Amino acid sequence: MPNQINVVSVNISEKKGTIKVPVPSIELNEFGVANDAHAGNWHRQVSLLADESVQRFTHAAGRNIKYGEFAENITTKGLELVNTHPLDKLYIGNVELEITQIGKECHGTSCAIFKEVGNCVMPKEGIFARVLKNGNVKAGDEVIYSPKVYKVLIITLSDRASRGEYSDRSGPKIEQLLTQFFNIEGWKYSVDRKLIPDDENTLSSILSEARKAGYDMVFTTGGTGIGPRDITPDVVKPFLDKEIPGIMELIRFKYGSLKPNALISRAIAGVMQNTLVYTLPGSVKAVEEYLIEIVPTIRHCIYMIHSLDSH
Repeated sequence: MPNQINVVSVNISEKKGTIKVPVPSIELNEFGVANDAHAGNWHRQVSLLADESVQRFTHAAGRNIKYGEFAENITTKGLELVNTHPLDKLYIGNVELEITQIGKECHGTSCAIFKEVGNCVMPKEGIFARVLKNGNVKAGDEVIYSPKVYKVLIITLSDRASRGEYSDRSGPKIEQLLTQFFNIEGWKYSVDRKLIPDDENTLSSILSEARKAGYDMVFTTGGTGIGPRDITPDVVKPFLDKEIPGIMELIRFKYGSLKPNALISRAIAGVMQNTLVYTLPGSVKAVEEYLIEIVPTIRHCIYMIHSLDSH
């Protein structure tokens, strides 16, 4: 059974850089905490800090730290908030919060708690969120933590593999490499795989369903060359709201300088609503080469799509 998570204090300050004062309750709206100095139309509307972090700092500082002194709006107990991730959600009664940032830049001598004790826990262990659903929060309210689960769809296009003439190897390789990425990031995920022939109508139908289902990432493998049955980029491109040409240009340049045949690939990447889409060649070797370049960009792309400032 997971630990129960509760609000232990709600806090407000009228000026930035000052400690917040506990109040009986707070109202959360589309700008954050009503009457709080940090409210606004931005991604750090609400600040949260775990009591677990407060107690660690209390021990290190050698004095009692009151809730709100680290300028947090909501103090919780029962969950190490520092171990959460952007796009995870917190539910408190009717309120829905989406985590947008873990930690922040320290204000140094302009911060009240820093001036007093020469250190602050908020930059390292505090988190920030934006309000998705309005409501009121008070001490004692239960908090429900819901980690973001990234939904991935992998589509292998191959006439012969779909007929059972040989096994699909590139689709499983994509899943293997993405699993490594998700485990390093600590993100939860689910993967669906489909094996289809090189058929325009079938691929178009699957992409339409993927768009409705709200997948976070779609990877295709196969059909990126110039053969008569290579239709993947042609089908995918009309679904994209924005292209990301730099990724595939880099890959073609990097590997094409060693193996000219790599320059024939017509692979594309882009964004379909909030879904990242990548079309990869059909060989296992090419999948490995492409994902070496793609994977380091995924986190930043996800944050940009969801308007999170990760700089």
